[in-house]
Amino acid sequence: MVKYKRRSAERAILRALKNLGGSASRDALRNSIANDKNSGFTYEEVFNSVTSKNGGKYNPFLFDFNFGINNLYATGYVEQPQRMKDIILTEQGRLREPINFPTEKEQEIIDRYWKKRIAINKEKKKAKAKEVTDPVDDNTDDDAVDNDSWKSELIDQLNAFTPGKFESFSRLLISKMGVRIDDKLGKIQSRDHGIDGFGYFESDEFRTTRVAIQSKKFANNPVSEPDIDKFKGVMDSFNAEYGIFITTSHFTDSAKEKAVQGSKSVTLIDGRRVAELVAKYQLHVTPVETFTLDDYYFQKD
Repeated sequence: MVKYKRRSAERAILRALKNLGGSASRDALRNSIANDKNSGFTYEEVFNSVTSKNGGKYNPFLFDFNFGINNLYATGYVEQPQRMKDIILTEQGRLREPINFPTEKEQEIIDRYWKKRIAINKEKKKAKAKEVTDPVDDNTDDDAVDNDSWKSELIDQLNAFTPGKFESFSRLLISKMGVRIDDKLGKIQSRDHGIDGFGYFESDEFRTTRVAIQSKKFANNPVSEPDIDKFKGVMDSFNAEYGIFITTSHFTDSAKEKAVQGSKSVTLIDGRRVAELVAKYQLHVTPVETFTLDDYYFQKD
């Protein structure tokens, strides 16, 4: 694995926000950056976690990502970031092209912003009577880090599943999405036939569609075009009208192109999307809600 190199993410964030219509969640922004060839960041850089000296896992890209959001707020290009809320471009941000950020004037604004943040952080330290990490050194967003932590842990655990258990998990997830799994074709010796599940989806118009399911655990490598091509060939033998391909990693650009070619398309669900769906359907996870005090409570006036 190539070691992550720290660098500015503001231009990538601006590009993503413009591509997403000016407003997006942190997860949507990261997905957009990861899948944008011109963002300056690869998929692995955006999502891969590393192990710290004390044994914990963290995502180094988040440092640059959260730094970038704060810097864009300081320069007036995004609205004030809030927990569990979308990042929103201001009118000024809509007009700002991603190139050449920051200018000398913008850098001066950013430096003043962080100087003020450091002063506020020192007040927090006094108020709490315990050590608080300097935001310039840490600069992690609690909401984003917490979300990323459990998602990374989920993907690690899925990769540790036996092939049979991962296939079972995939069928369970797909069933939550509204696909009725076939008791015979969907469960018995599915791997011997080249697919890992089969079911039926009934649309609002009461049309029933045959669905083939493929699941692959790839800890490091992405799913490539030949994997999709092979799956499409097997779909034909089951007379499936469309397919769903689930992986713990991600898909190459050529795999994405292959998935929508021809008369039968394949829905691609990568590891990040799996985590989002697990959260949506609360599939063997427990939601936890908490609150943290923002800077208002630590300012003198």
